[in-house]
Amino acid sequence: MSIVCNLISALRGPLALLFLREEPMARVLAILLAMCTDVLDGFIARRFQCTSQFGAFFDPLMDRVFVIFGMCVLVAEGALGQHEVFTMLSRDYAIVLFGSYLVLTGTWSQCQLRALWCGKATTILQFLVLMSVTLGIPVPGEAYSLFILLGGCALVEMILLNRPMVVS
Repeated sequence: MSIVCNLISALRGPLALLFLREEPMARVLAILLAMCTDVLDGFIARRFQCTSQFGAFFDPLMDRVFVIFGMCVLVAEGALGQHEVFTMLSRDYAIVLFGSYLVLTGTWSQCQLRALWCGKATTILQFLVLMSVTLGIPVPGEAYSLFILLGGCALVEMILLNRPMVVS
């Protein structure tokens, strides 16, 4: 059953290609379907108890592929600024920072991979910003500040989750 979950996650890759179409409704459909696949793969994995380390890595990776591809298209079109993209990726910077620490300390193999609350909130907010920008709805600056806050929270959450490796 875990292969079904991973295939559902993988659908976000091809869905990102719909951002190459300039029709807002095609992009909105892609975002909505990406959101549905993100919920569905996790629901199935938990419901049928078929979570895996690979799935814990692959699901957020496919979120990143979808969101970053969409952001790149919107930046190229001038609909999204580089500063906005920088803030939207705050959680990802936190993950790279923490991952680098684990690699440098030789504790990477002991790291627990699982969904982070702050990560889920960030992904939802990223999808909503992509939707708003696609539809030409102004996104308040506070939303971008929230990305920075969520990035900091993700770093704290990773430290607490992996506390024995950080403390030793």
